[in-house]
Parts: sequence; C-alpha cells; structure tokens
Amino acid sequence: MKILIDFFPILLFFGAYKFYGIYVGTAVLMAATVVQMGLIYAIDRRLQTMHKVTLVLILLFGTLTLVLQDDRFIKWKPTVLYGAMALALAVAVWVMKKNFLKMLLGSQLTLPEGVWHRLNVAWIVYCAFMSAINAYVVVNFSTEAWVDFKLWGYAFPLVFLVGQGIYVAPHIKGDEPAA
Repeated sequence: MKILIDFFPILLFFGAYKFYGIYVGTAVLMAATVVQMGLIYAIDRRLQTMHKVTLVLILLFGTLTLVLQDDRFIKWKPTVLYGAMALALAVAVWVMKKNFLKMLLGSQLTLPEGVWHRLNVAWIVYCAFMSAINAYVVVNFSTEAWVDFKLWGYAFPLVFLVGQGIYVAPHIKGDEPAA
C-alpha cells in the first residue's frame, strides 16, 4: 500500500503530461502530492521532515511553473531537492557531527556506528548523483525526455534501496533461537 502511495503522484503526473502537457501535468502533480501527504498523515499521524520539504518544493516550483508558464521550474525541483538533501546530510555529519539517518531510523534499526556512518555517506553520494543527473537531463534534453527520465529514473532509488538492504542485512541482529 505504501509503495502505491509513494508512486501515486509521479504516475499521475506522467499520465497527465502524456495526454495534456507539462502544465496540466504539473497541476496534477501538485494536487496528487497534497493528497499523498494527506494519506501519509492519516496513516502515520505525522509527516516527516522529508515529506514536508518535498511538499513545499513541489508546491513552490509547481506554482512558479504554472504562473510563469515556464517548465524549467518544475524540472529543476528534483535537482534542488536532492542537492539540499546531500548538503544537509554532509553538513550534519561532518560539521555538526550528527548522523541524521541514525536519528531518524535508530529507534527502528540497531546498527554499528561504522555502518551508520557509511550509510550516511552513501546517501550523500546518492543524493549528489541524483541532483547532478537531473540537472544534466534538464540542461541537455527536451521536456519530453526529462519526463521519461523522471518515470524510468525511479530505477535509481529502487536499486539504491535494494543495495542498502543487502549491505545492512548482515549487520541486523535477529532474535537468537532458544537453546
């Protein structure tokens, strides 16, 4: 169910774009993201910081796209979001000496400090990569190609998350069987 909620806005955006163009697609993305956040709030009774930032950026960049009739704004939103995430994680770990991933997930997952640190660095690299690749596609390709990249580019986070699971699995301590 949660995976459907996660992909709901991008799938609706893609469909609206294919039938009606970037501006209708952007409006649909904005509305679908508001609905998505409402569903997440109804299920979890809270929105995580990442949800709030995503919602604000989609509404801000979407509004600029629609009001100014300039699709560059919505296309640059992922670059800004991923770049800000990479920067925030890097500043937190190397300047503030805090690991946001551990702060967010530490109550659900017990891992050695070194593993938390490597996961944090992996997220920094991943977010920087996603920011850079989105910027590259925005600058060098058409809006049509960017929309296709947005849809099929979801392979990147899926591969990254599966890779994380494989990396973390040996470090998770399960219940020991009774003797």
